[in-house]
Amino acid sequence: MATKGSVKENIKSEATSVHEDVGKAGANVRAGIISSLKGINEIEAEIVSLVRNTVSGALRVTGTVAGEGVEITKDVVKGAIQATEEVGTGLILSTKNVAKGVVMGVSDVGGDVGKVAAQTVKGAVNGAAEIGADVGLVARRAVDGVIEATKEIGGDVEEVAKSAVGGAIEAAGAIGKSAVKTVTEMLVGVVEGVKEVASTALPKDKGGSSASKTDSTT
Repeated sequence: MATKGSVKENIKSEATSVHEDVGKAGANVRAGIISSLKGINEIEAEIVSLVRNTVSGALRVTGTVAGEGVEITKDVVKGAIQATEEVGTGLILSTKNVAKGVVMGVSDVGGDVGKVAAQTVKGAVNGAAEIGADVGLVARRAVDGVIEATKEIGGDVEEVAKSAVGGAIEAAGAIGKSAVKTVTEMLVGVVEGVKEVASTALPKDKGGSSASKTDSTT
């Protein structure tokens, strides 16, 4: 028969083993999440690079960054939307990286970043509406990508943000009032850093203030 001392030792040993297993499980989860996030970051960087190189390359071939720039932007955004449909991944996740890549690609060839920013966001919102995606979230991610790109290239963030927000609102307006409301509410948070300028592009209520009541979000 086992003595009381040996029973206690066995229990203590089992408890220690369980504790170690739990600790290992936690460490494994942590390592797995870190690895996954690194993988996601790498994929996002690849999307930005692919879009940037595609846009700048196409514009160099055409020899102009005016009308063709807008058309190429539409094609790139449409291609991204079709890709997310085929692969089954979320449009919302890729929108930011596509928008960022487009702006950086246009910047590489000296194009009008503000104009293309608006077109990119409009294309994203329209594309989201066509496939039944959340237009508010897509608009938010697109504007976020545009602003991030503009910061990295040293552009006028306030002006580009204003153009991007205007593009999103214009696209939403063609969809319906509920889309405008959704997009407006989502964009207020995105443009916090440039709120005073960007809010001028947001719809106004009858009292003349921003429909999203920007002042209350500070």
